[in-house]
Amino acid sequence: MPDAPSARALWVCDLGLVDYDEALGLQRAVARARITGEIPQDVLLLCEHPPVVTLGRSSKAGHLLLPAPALAARGIALREVERGGDVTLHAPGQLVGYPVVDLKRHRQDLHWYLRQIEQGLIDAMAALGLPCARRAGLTGVWVADRKLASIGVHARDWVTWHGFALNVSTDLSLFDVIVPCGIADVTMTSVTRELGASAPAGPAVTAAVVAGVAGTFGLAALPVARAALAAEAPALPRPGAP
Repeated sequence: MPDAPSARALWVCDLGLVDYDEALGLQRAVARARITGEIPQDVLLLCEHPPVVTLGRSSKAGHLLLPAPALAARGIALREVERGGDVTLHAPGQLVGYPVVDLKRHRQDLHWYLRQIEQGLIDAMAALGLPCARRAGLTGVWVADRKLASIGVHARDWVTWHGFALNVSTDLSLFDVIVPCGIADVTMTSVTRELGASAPAGPAVTAAVVAGVAGTFGLAALPVARAALAAEAPALPRPGAP
């Protein structure tokens, strides 16, 4: 057991580059284990994905600009998922975070939860010297009128999964296959594009994001290996399983 159940911690599990289906299966299983109490702490799964477009519950057909075969020809997978929000894209160079948070320990309000995720990322970017903000009526994190991070979540029994995608050094041209988040004429940006030569390396960005997200929920971040999660909840899928 990584720590005592009475301590308010955020277990942080870095999966590295992992297939989207595998990560989705894992976060669903972690959420089930969080609901049952097998996993006694909130969890943040971090990863990168090979190129994949995901369609949330609010996706509009016109926001996907290429059909599935054309996407596949470019090496981009397509998935429909249960999260809120419209269409988005994941690709290498993007830090994807899946917080599995029991809101019964915090505040049973998904709008509050979204604002906390935004604030955690805003705080992280501020620590790296990149001022960011919210935009009224639009979920996500912005640098002026340019979108840096997208957020889409789902919850059951007040336990969340899905989460955020922060463009660190992502190939932004990949976003040309969609209308990102269903926002017409949006410009996507990245930490690297905004900070140029002064952009921090990936591990520094990850560390700042972990600190920001843990801090906004009043939790102590604790690194946890995937094997340690499986020790708490033996039903979790093994690496490589969808």
